[in-house]
Amino acid sequence: MEQKWVALSNTTIGQLMATINTSIIVVALPPIFRGIHLNPLAHGTFPYLLWSIISYMIVISVLLLTIGRLSDMYGRVRLFNLGFLIFTIGSILLYVLPGTGTTAALELIIFRMFQAVGGSFLMANSFAIITDNFPDDERAFALSINSVASIIGVSVGVVAGGILSIIYWRDVFLISVPVGIFGTVWSFLKLKETSPRIRHRIDLPGNITFAAGIVLILLGITYGIVPYNAFPMGWENPYVVISIVLGLALLILFIYVEKHVDNPMFRLDFFKNTGFSIGNFTGFVSAMGMMGLMYMLTILFQGVWLPIHGYPYYITPFWAGVYILPMTIAMGIFGIIGGRIANRNNIRLLTSLGLFISSFSFILIAFLPYDFSYPELAFYLVIFGIGYGLFNAPNISAVMSSVPGDSRGSASGMLNTMRNLGYTASMGLFFSILIYGLSVYLPGSIKTHLNSIGASSLSLYISKMPATEALFSAFLGINPVPSILSTVNKSVLSKIQKSTILYISGNTWYPHVLAPAFGSSFSMVFYIAFAITLVSGIISIFREPLNYKIKNSLRSKEYVKK
Repeated sequence: MEQKWVALSNTTIGQLMATINTSIIVVALPPIFRGIHLNPLAHGTFPYLLWSIISYMIVISVLLLTIGRLSDMYGRVRLFNLGFLIFTIGSILLYVLPGTGTTAALELIIFRMFQAVGGSFLMANSFAIITDNFPDDERAFALSINSVASIIGVSVGVVAGGILSIIYWRDVFLISVPVGIFGTVWSFLKLKETSPRIRHRIDLPGNITFAAGIVLILLGITYGIVPYNAFPMGWENPYVVISIVLGLALLILFIYVEKHVDNPMFRLDFFKNTGFSIGNFTGFVSAMGMMGLMYMLTILFQGVWLPIHGYPYYITPFWAGVYILPMTIAMGIFGIIGGRIANRNNIRLLTSLGLFISSFSFILIAFLPYDFSYPELAFYLVIFGIGYGLFNAPNISAVMSSVPGDSRGSASGMLNTMRNLGYTASMGLFFSILIYGLSVYLPGSIKTHLNSIGASSLSLYISKMPATEALFSAFLGINPVPSILSTVNKSVLSKIQKSTILYISGNTWYPHVLAPAFGSSFSMVFYIAFAITLVSGIISIFREPLNYKIKNSLRSKEYVKK
């Protein structure tokens, strides 16, 4: 097999597995926590729940840029192969998770972080290896195949997690093992190093300031949605504020360091090229919009729409993934089309058009009622998928083609870092909007519905449900009402008809209560997604046409010495 096709197929497998594991655990957490004998909604387990979801993305976001630079220095294929090996070992450790209770939850988080180290090696090098192996006129198409794998991986992870968790919770992690073993062996045997090497020392000050800054910001965003004292969220928590401010200060220090060291971790002069800078910015915004849409759809389907339409809670994760597939399919088809028709003269047209189409779909979704007609939503999801597909591959091609060959690892690391930061930022921003809306409207909605069925005595118990618990129970497809009723005094329950108790504990009562409280917040989320995507589409118009002058113009003495 010709080397370029070996590179494309191998990196596509790696990218697919790395992104599948970004989302596969989300819908599978309830059966996983049941399997390790830990109630995900019990007091004190929320941090374990949150870190099980975000630990993978945080590690990848922190390491991508560093690994991209190391790959330029020591070989992209070498580090890509190492990533496959680490990723496979992490998958095996997760499958054989030995503990129970909080011990197992902690092991789950640690092993996910270890697996993410391997995933970051794979993601940091995939785009760069493809760019190394494909000529200019074939590069956009090859990158589209790889980028489609990374997009599809997020959606496939949701579906796979839903299916495998119903069969056996450990199978959620087993799926990565045979693929990881195959990819590891094949990459070691077949993938050849073609990238130029740069002989530089490791920029320790740059690595430390960047990693510390990103970690502190992401920790602040994460704990901003965790309750603090009497507040429904943690944005009033001084540690959250300090974490974000200190993280931003370290990133400013990182910029200063990179301008004054001999061998910088990242060449800041790349941002002078609008193809690179605008490509990274729009990549961040589009990733935030796409992942935000995935989060909102997961909550809407699992917490409201599916239970109302008769789906039992235990199977909502699977069907939520299935109902999102129209978007995934459209992304895949139009991602390949976008890569096939992209060239250096129409990058601005495709990227801007894709972002405008995506923003239009957000407005359409914002006006849907919670008890929507699925074909109508599916049509809007296809529209979004078309826009995202047309944008993604040309944007990646523009970024990767705007840097010299010896810095493609760094460029790939930066681009993937911005995308992963977008994924994490979407959780902080959009979940904050939902939690605020729930904290304001949910108690009143609960009291109104309980009064209407003659069960007002239960308001004291159910209306005190924390907004974060309501949000994450919907996000995970769990009905929290039976758990709350188990804590109610029996004398109180005895005064309410059994049929009423069964109705409150059933599939439909809680979703009908939750939906009005979510309503305005959902609309606000999609209005914001529309605005930022529209603005990024306008900004994308001003990127310069794709050219390769930077390959020579940026080779100044300070970067090529030694």
